[in-house]
Amino acid sequence: MKNTDTPNGIPISPLLNDLETAEGNVKPSFFLKGRLITICVYAVMVAMAISLIAKVLVSLINLVTNISFFGSFSLGFHSPAANHLGVWVIFIPAIGGILVGFMALYGSKAIRGHGIPEAMEQILVNESNIKPSITLLKPISSAIAIGTGGPFGAEGPIIATGGALGSTLGQLFKVTANERKIILAAGATAGMSAIFGTPIAGIFLAIELLLFEFSPRSILPVALACITGAAGHHLLFESGPVLPMPTLAIPSNLALGIYSFIGIFTGFLSLGITKIVYWIEDAFEKLPIHWMWWPAIGGLAVGVIGFYAPHTLGVGYDNIKDILSGTWPLTLIFSLCFLKFLSWAIALGSGTSGGTLAPLLTIGGAAGSIIGMLILRQFPASGITIPMAALIGMSAMFAGASRAYLTSIVFALEATMQSHALLPLLGACTGAYMVSFFLMENTIMTEKIARRGIFTPDSFEPDVLQKMTVSQVISEEETVINIDNSIREVRDWLRKNPANTNYFIVVNNAGEYNGTVKLADIYDNQADIDSPLEKIINKGASLSVYSSDSLRKAVETMSKIGVEVLPVLESANKRAVIGVLSYKDIINAYKWHIEKNEFAHVKISLKRQRMKMLIRGRKLIDFNDGSK
Repeated sequence: MKNTDTPNGIPISPLLNDLETAEGNVKPSFFLKGRLITICVYAVMVAMAISLIAKVLVSLINLVTNISFFGSFSLGFHSPAANHLGVWVIFIPAIGGILVGFMALYGSKAIRGHGIPEAMEQILVNESNIKPSITLLKPISSAIAIGTGGPFGAEGPIIATGGALGSTLGQLFKVTANERKIILAAGATAGMSAIFGTPIAGIFLAIELLLFEFSPRSILPVALACITGAAGHHLLFESGPVLPMPTLAIPSNLALGIYSFIGIFTGFLSLGITKIVYWIEDAFEKLPIHWMWWPAIGGLAVGVIGFYAPHTLGVGYDNIKDILSGTWPLTLIFSLCFLKFLSWAIALGSGTSGGTLAPLLTIGGAAGSIIGMLILRQFPASGITIPMAALIGMSAMFAGASRAYLTSIVFALEATMQSHALLPLLGACTGAYMVSFFLMENTIMTEKIARRGIFTPDSFEPDVLQKMTVSQVISEEETVINIDNSIREVRDWLRKNPANTNYFIVVNNAGEYNGTVKLADIYDNQADIDSPLEKIINKGASLSVYSSDSLRKAVETMSKIGVEVLPVLESANKRAVIGVLSYKDIINAYKWHIEKNEFAHVKISLKRQRMKMLIRGRKLIDFNDGSK
C-alpha cells in the first residue's frame, strides 16, 4: 500500500506492508493446560476431604439426634419421629436454636441460612473468599440444628462446608480469583455427591448455581471432584440408589401429558412457597429482639409442629422414600406436605443453619402424590402411577423453586435409578421452569442476595468476543506514524487531517512496530515540539494480533500492554499489515451483535416467494405458447 507523504516529508499512512512484529514476551492469558492439571489436583484433594467431612457430619447429626430425643450416645440413624418425650419435644428444637444463635453471634454470622445463596454471594462479589472458620462452624451448627429436630437436610450444610473448604484451599495457594471459584464449586458439589451419590447432578448444580460458565477449565476439576465425592459415598455410606422406589413402567402419551400438567401445577406451588419463605423472613426482621434469638423462636415453632406431627422433625430422607413408594394414605401425605412446609419455612426464615433440598423434595413429592391420587380418583384409566407422580412433583418443585433445571432432572434419575422417568421428568420440570421463569423474578436461591443489590447471571451464552474474529471488525482507515517524525510535524499533519482516535501505531523506517503514542501526549503543552516522536512513545510490549484471532484474544492483548489500538497482521502472510484494531471497533462489533439478536426481521418473504412463482409460471406459459 502507498505511503502518503505530507509537504514536510512525514511518512504517514493508513496502512503499511511488511510491518515487522516481534513476538511478545508477555505471557498469554488463556488458561494453560498445565495450570488446569494443578487445579484438578486441588479439586480432588478437596473432594477427598469433604467426603470424610460428609461422613462426620451425618454421624454428628445422628449423635445429636440420639442424645436429644433418646438420651443415648449412638452414631446410628434413628428418626426423631420415634421419640417418647411427649410435650417436652417442643423445647428440643428451641434449645438447638439457642445454640445456633450463640454460634452465629460469637462465631460467624455466615453460618445462618441454607448455604447455596451464601456461596453464590461470595463468588459474585468477594472473589470466592469464604472465612476458613465456616469449614468448622457450618457443619457443627447444622448438626445441632438438624439433630435437635430442624426440618432440614444434610446436603445444604455439606455444600456450604465444601465450598468453604475449597475457598480456604484457594486462599492458601497462589491461584487466581477464577481458579478459586472453580475450587470452591468443586468442593461444594463434591459434598453433594458424597451425600447423595449423584456426581452428574453435582456437575450441573455447579454450572447452574455456582460457576455461571461452561468451559473445560471449570468442568474438568468439578467433574473429577464429583466423581471423587461419589466414590466416597459408595465407600463410606452405601451403594445403589439413595432414594429406592418401585420399578416404573414406560408411561403412555396420555400419562406424559398428565405428568407435565403436574409439573406446571407444582411450578405454581414453588412460586407460593418461595414467596411465603421470604415473607416469614421479613416478619422475623421486624421482631423487636436481637437476631440471635430468632432461631430459638423458629425452633419453638418446629417443636410445636413436631409434637402434633413427629414426621416433620429431622432430615426426613425416610419420608421421601416412603412417599416415593406410593403406599402412604392421602391424609398422611397431605398433613406431612403442609406441616413440613410450615415447619421448614418458619425455621429457615428464622435464620438457623440448614438446607433446602431435602425439604423441597419432601414437599414436592408429597404434592405430586396428592395431585396424582386426586387425578386417579376422577380418571382411573389415566395411566399414571403414584410413585411416578411423587417423583415428578419432587423434581418439579426443585426446578421451579431454584431454576436449576438440568440439576433437578438428573438428580431424580441418579437418586432413583429409574430411566423410564426421563420423559415425564423432562416434561414436568420444563413446565415448572417456565412458570418460574415467567412469573418469578428471583428464586429461593437468589432472592436473598438480590435484595442486597447483587445480580445473579441467569444465562450462559458463549462469549461474543470469542465467536468473532479480528478480520470481521478491523478498521482500514487508522493511521500509522513513523517514529522519526517530530512532534511538530505530526501536529502539522493532524491539523490538516483531523484524527478520530486517541492512539496511533508507531513504526520505524524498517516497518517494525515500536509502540503507541497518545493524542493527548502529542498536544501536551509541556512537550518539546521539536523533539522526535520517540520521546513520548509508549513502547510497552511488542504485540500484535492476526486477522484470524478472536476478539477476546485482542482484548486480552490490549489489557496486557495497556493500549487501545493494535496492528493486525494477515494470517497467511505474518508480515503483512492489513489494518489496525481499536477498542472502538470492538465496542461497535459488540453493539452490532446485540442489535442483530434483538432486531426482529423477516428473512424469507412468503409474498415475495409467491410473486416469483407467478412470474415463473407466466414465463412457462409464454414459453409453451411460443412453442406451439
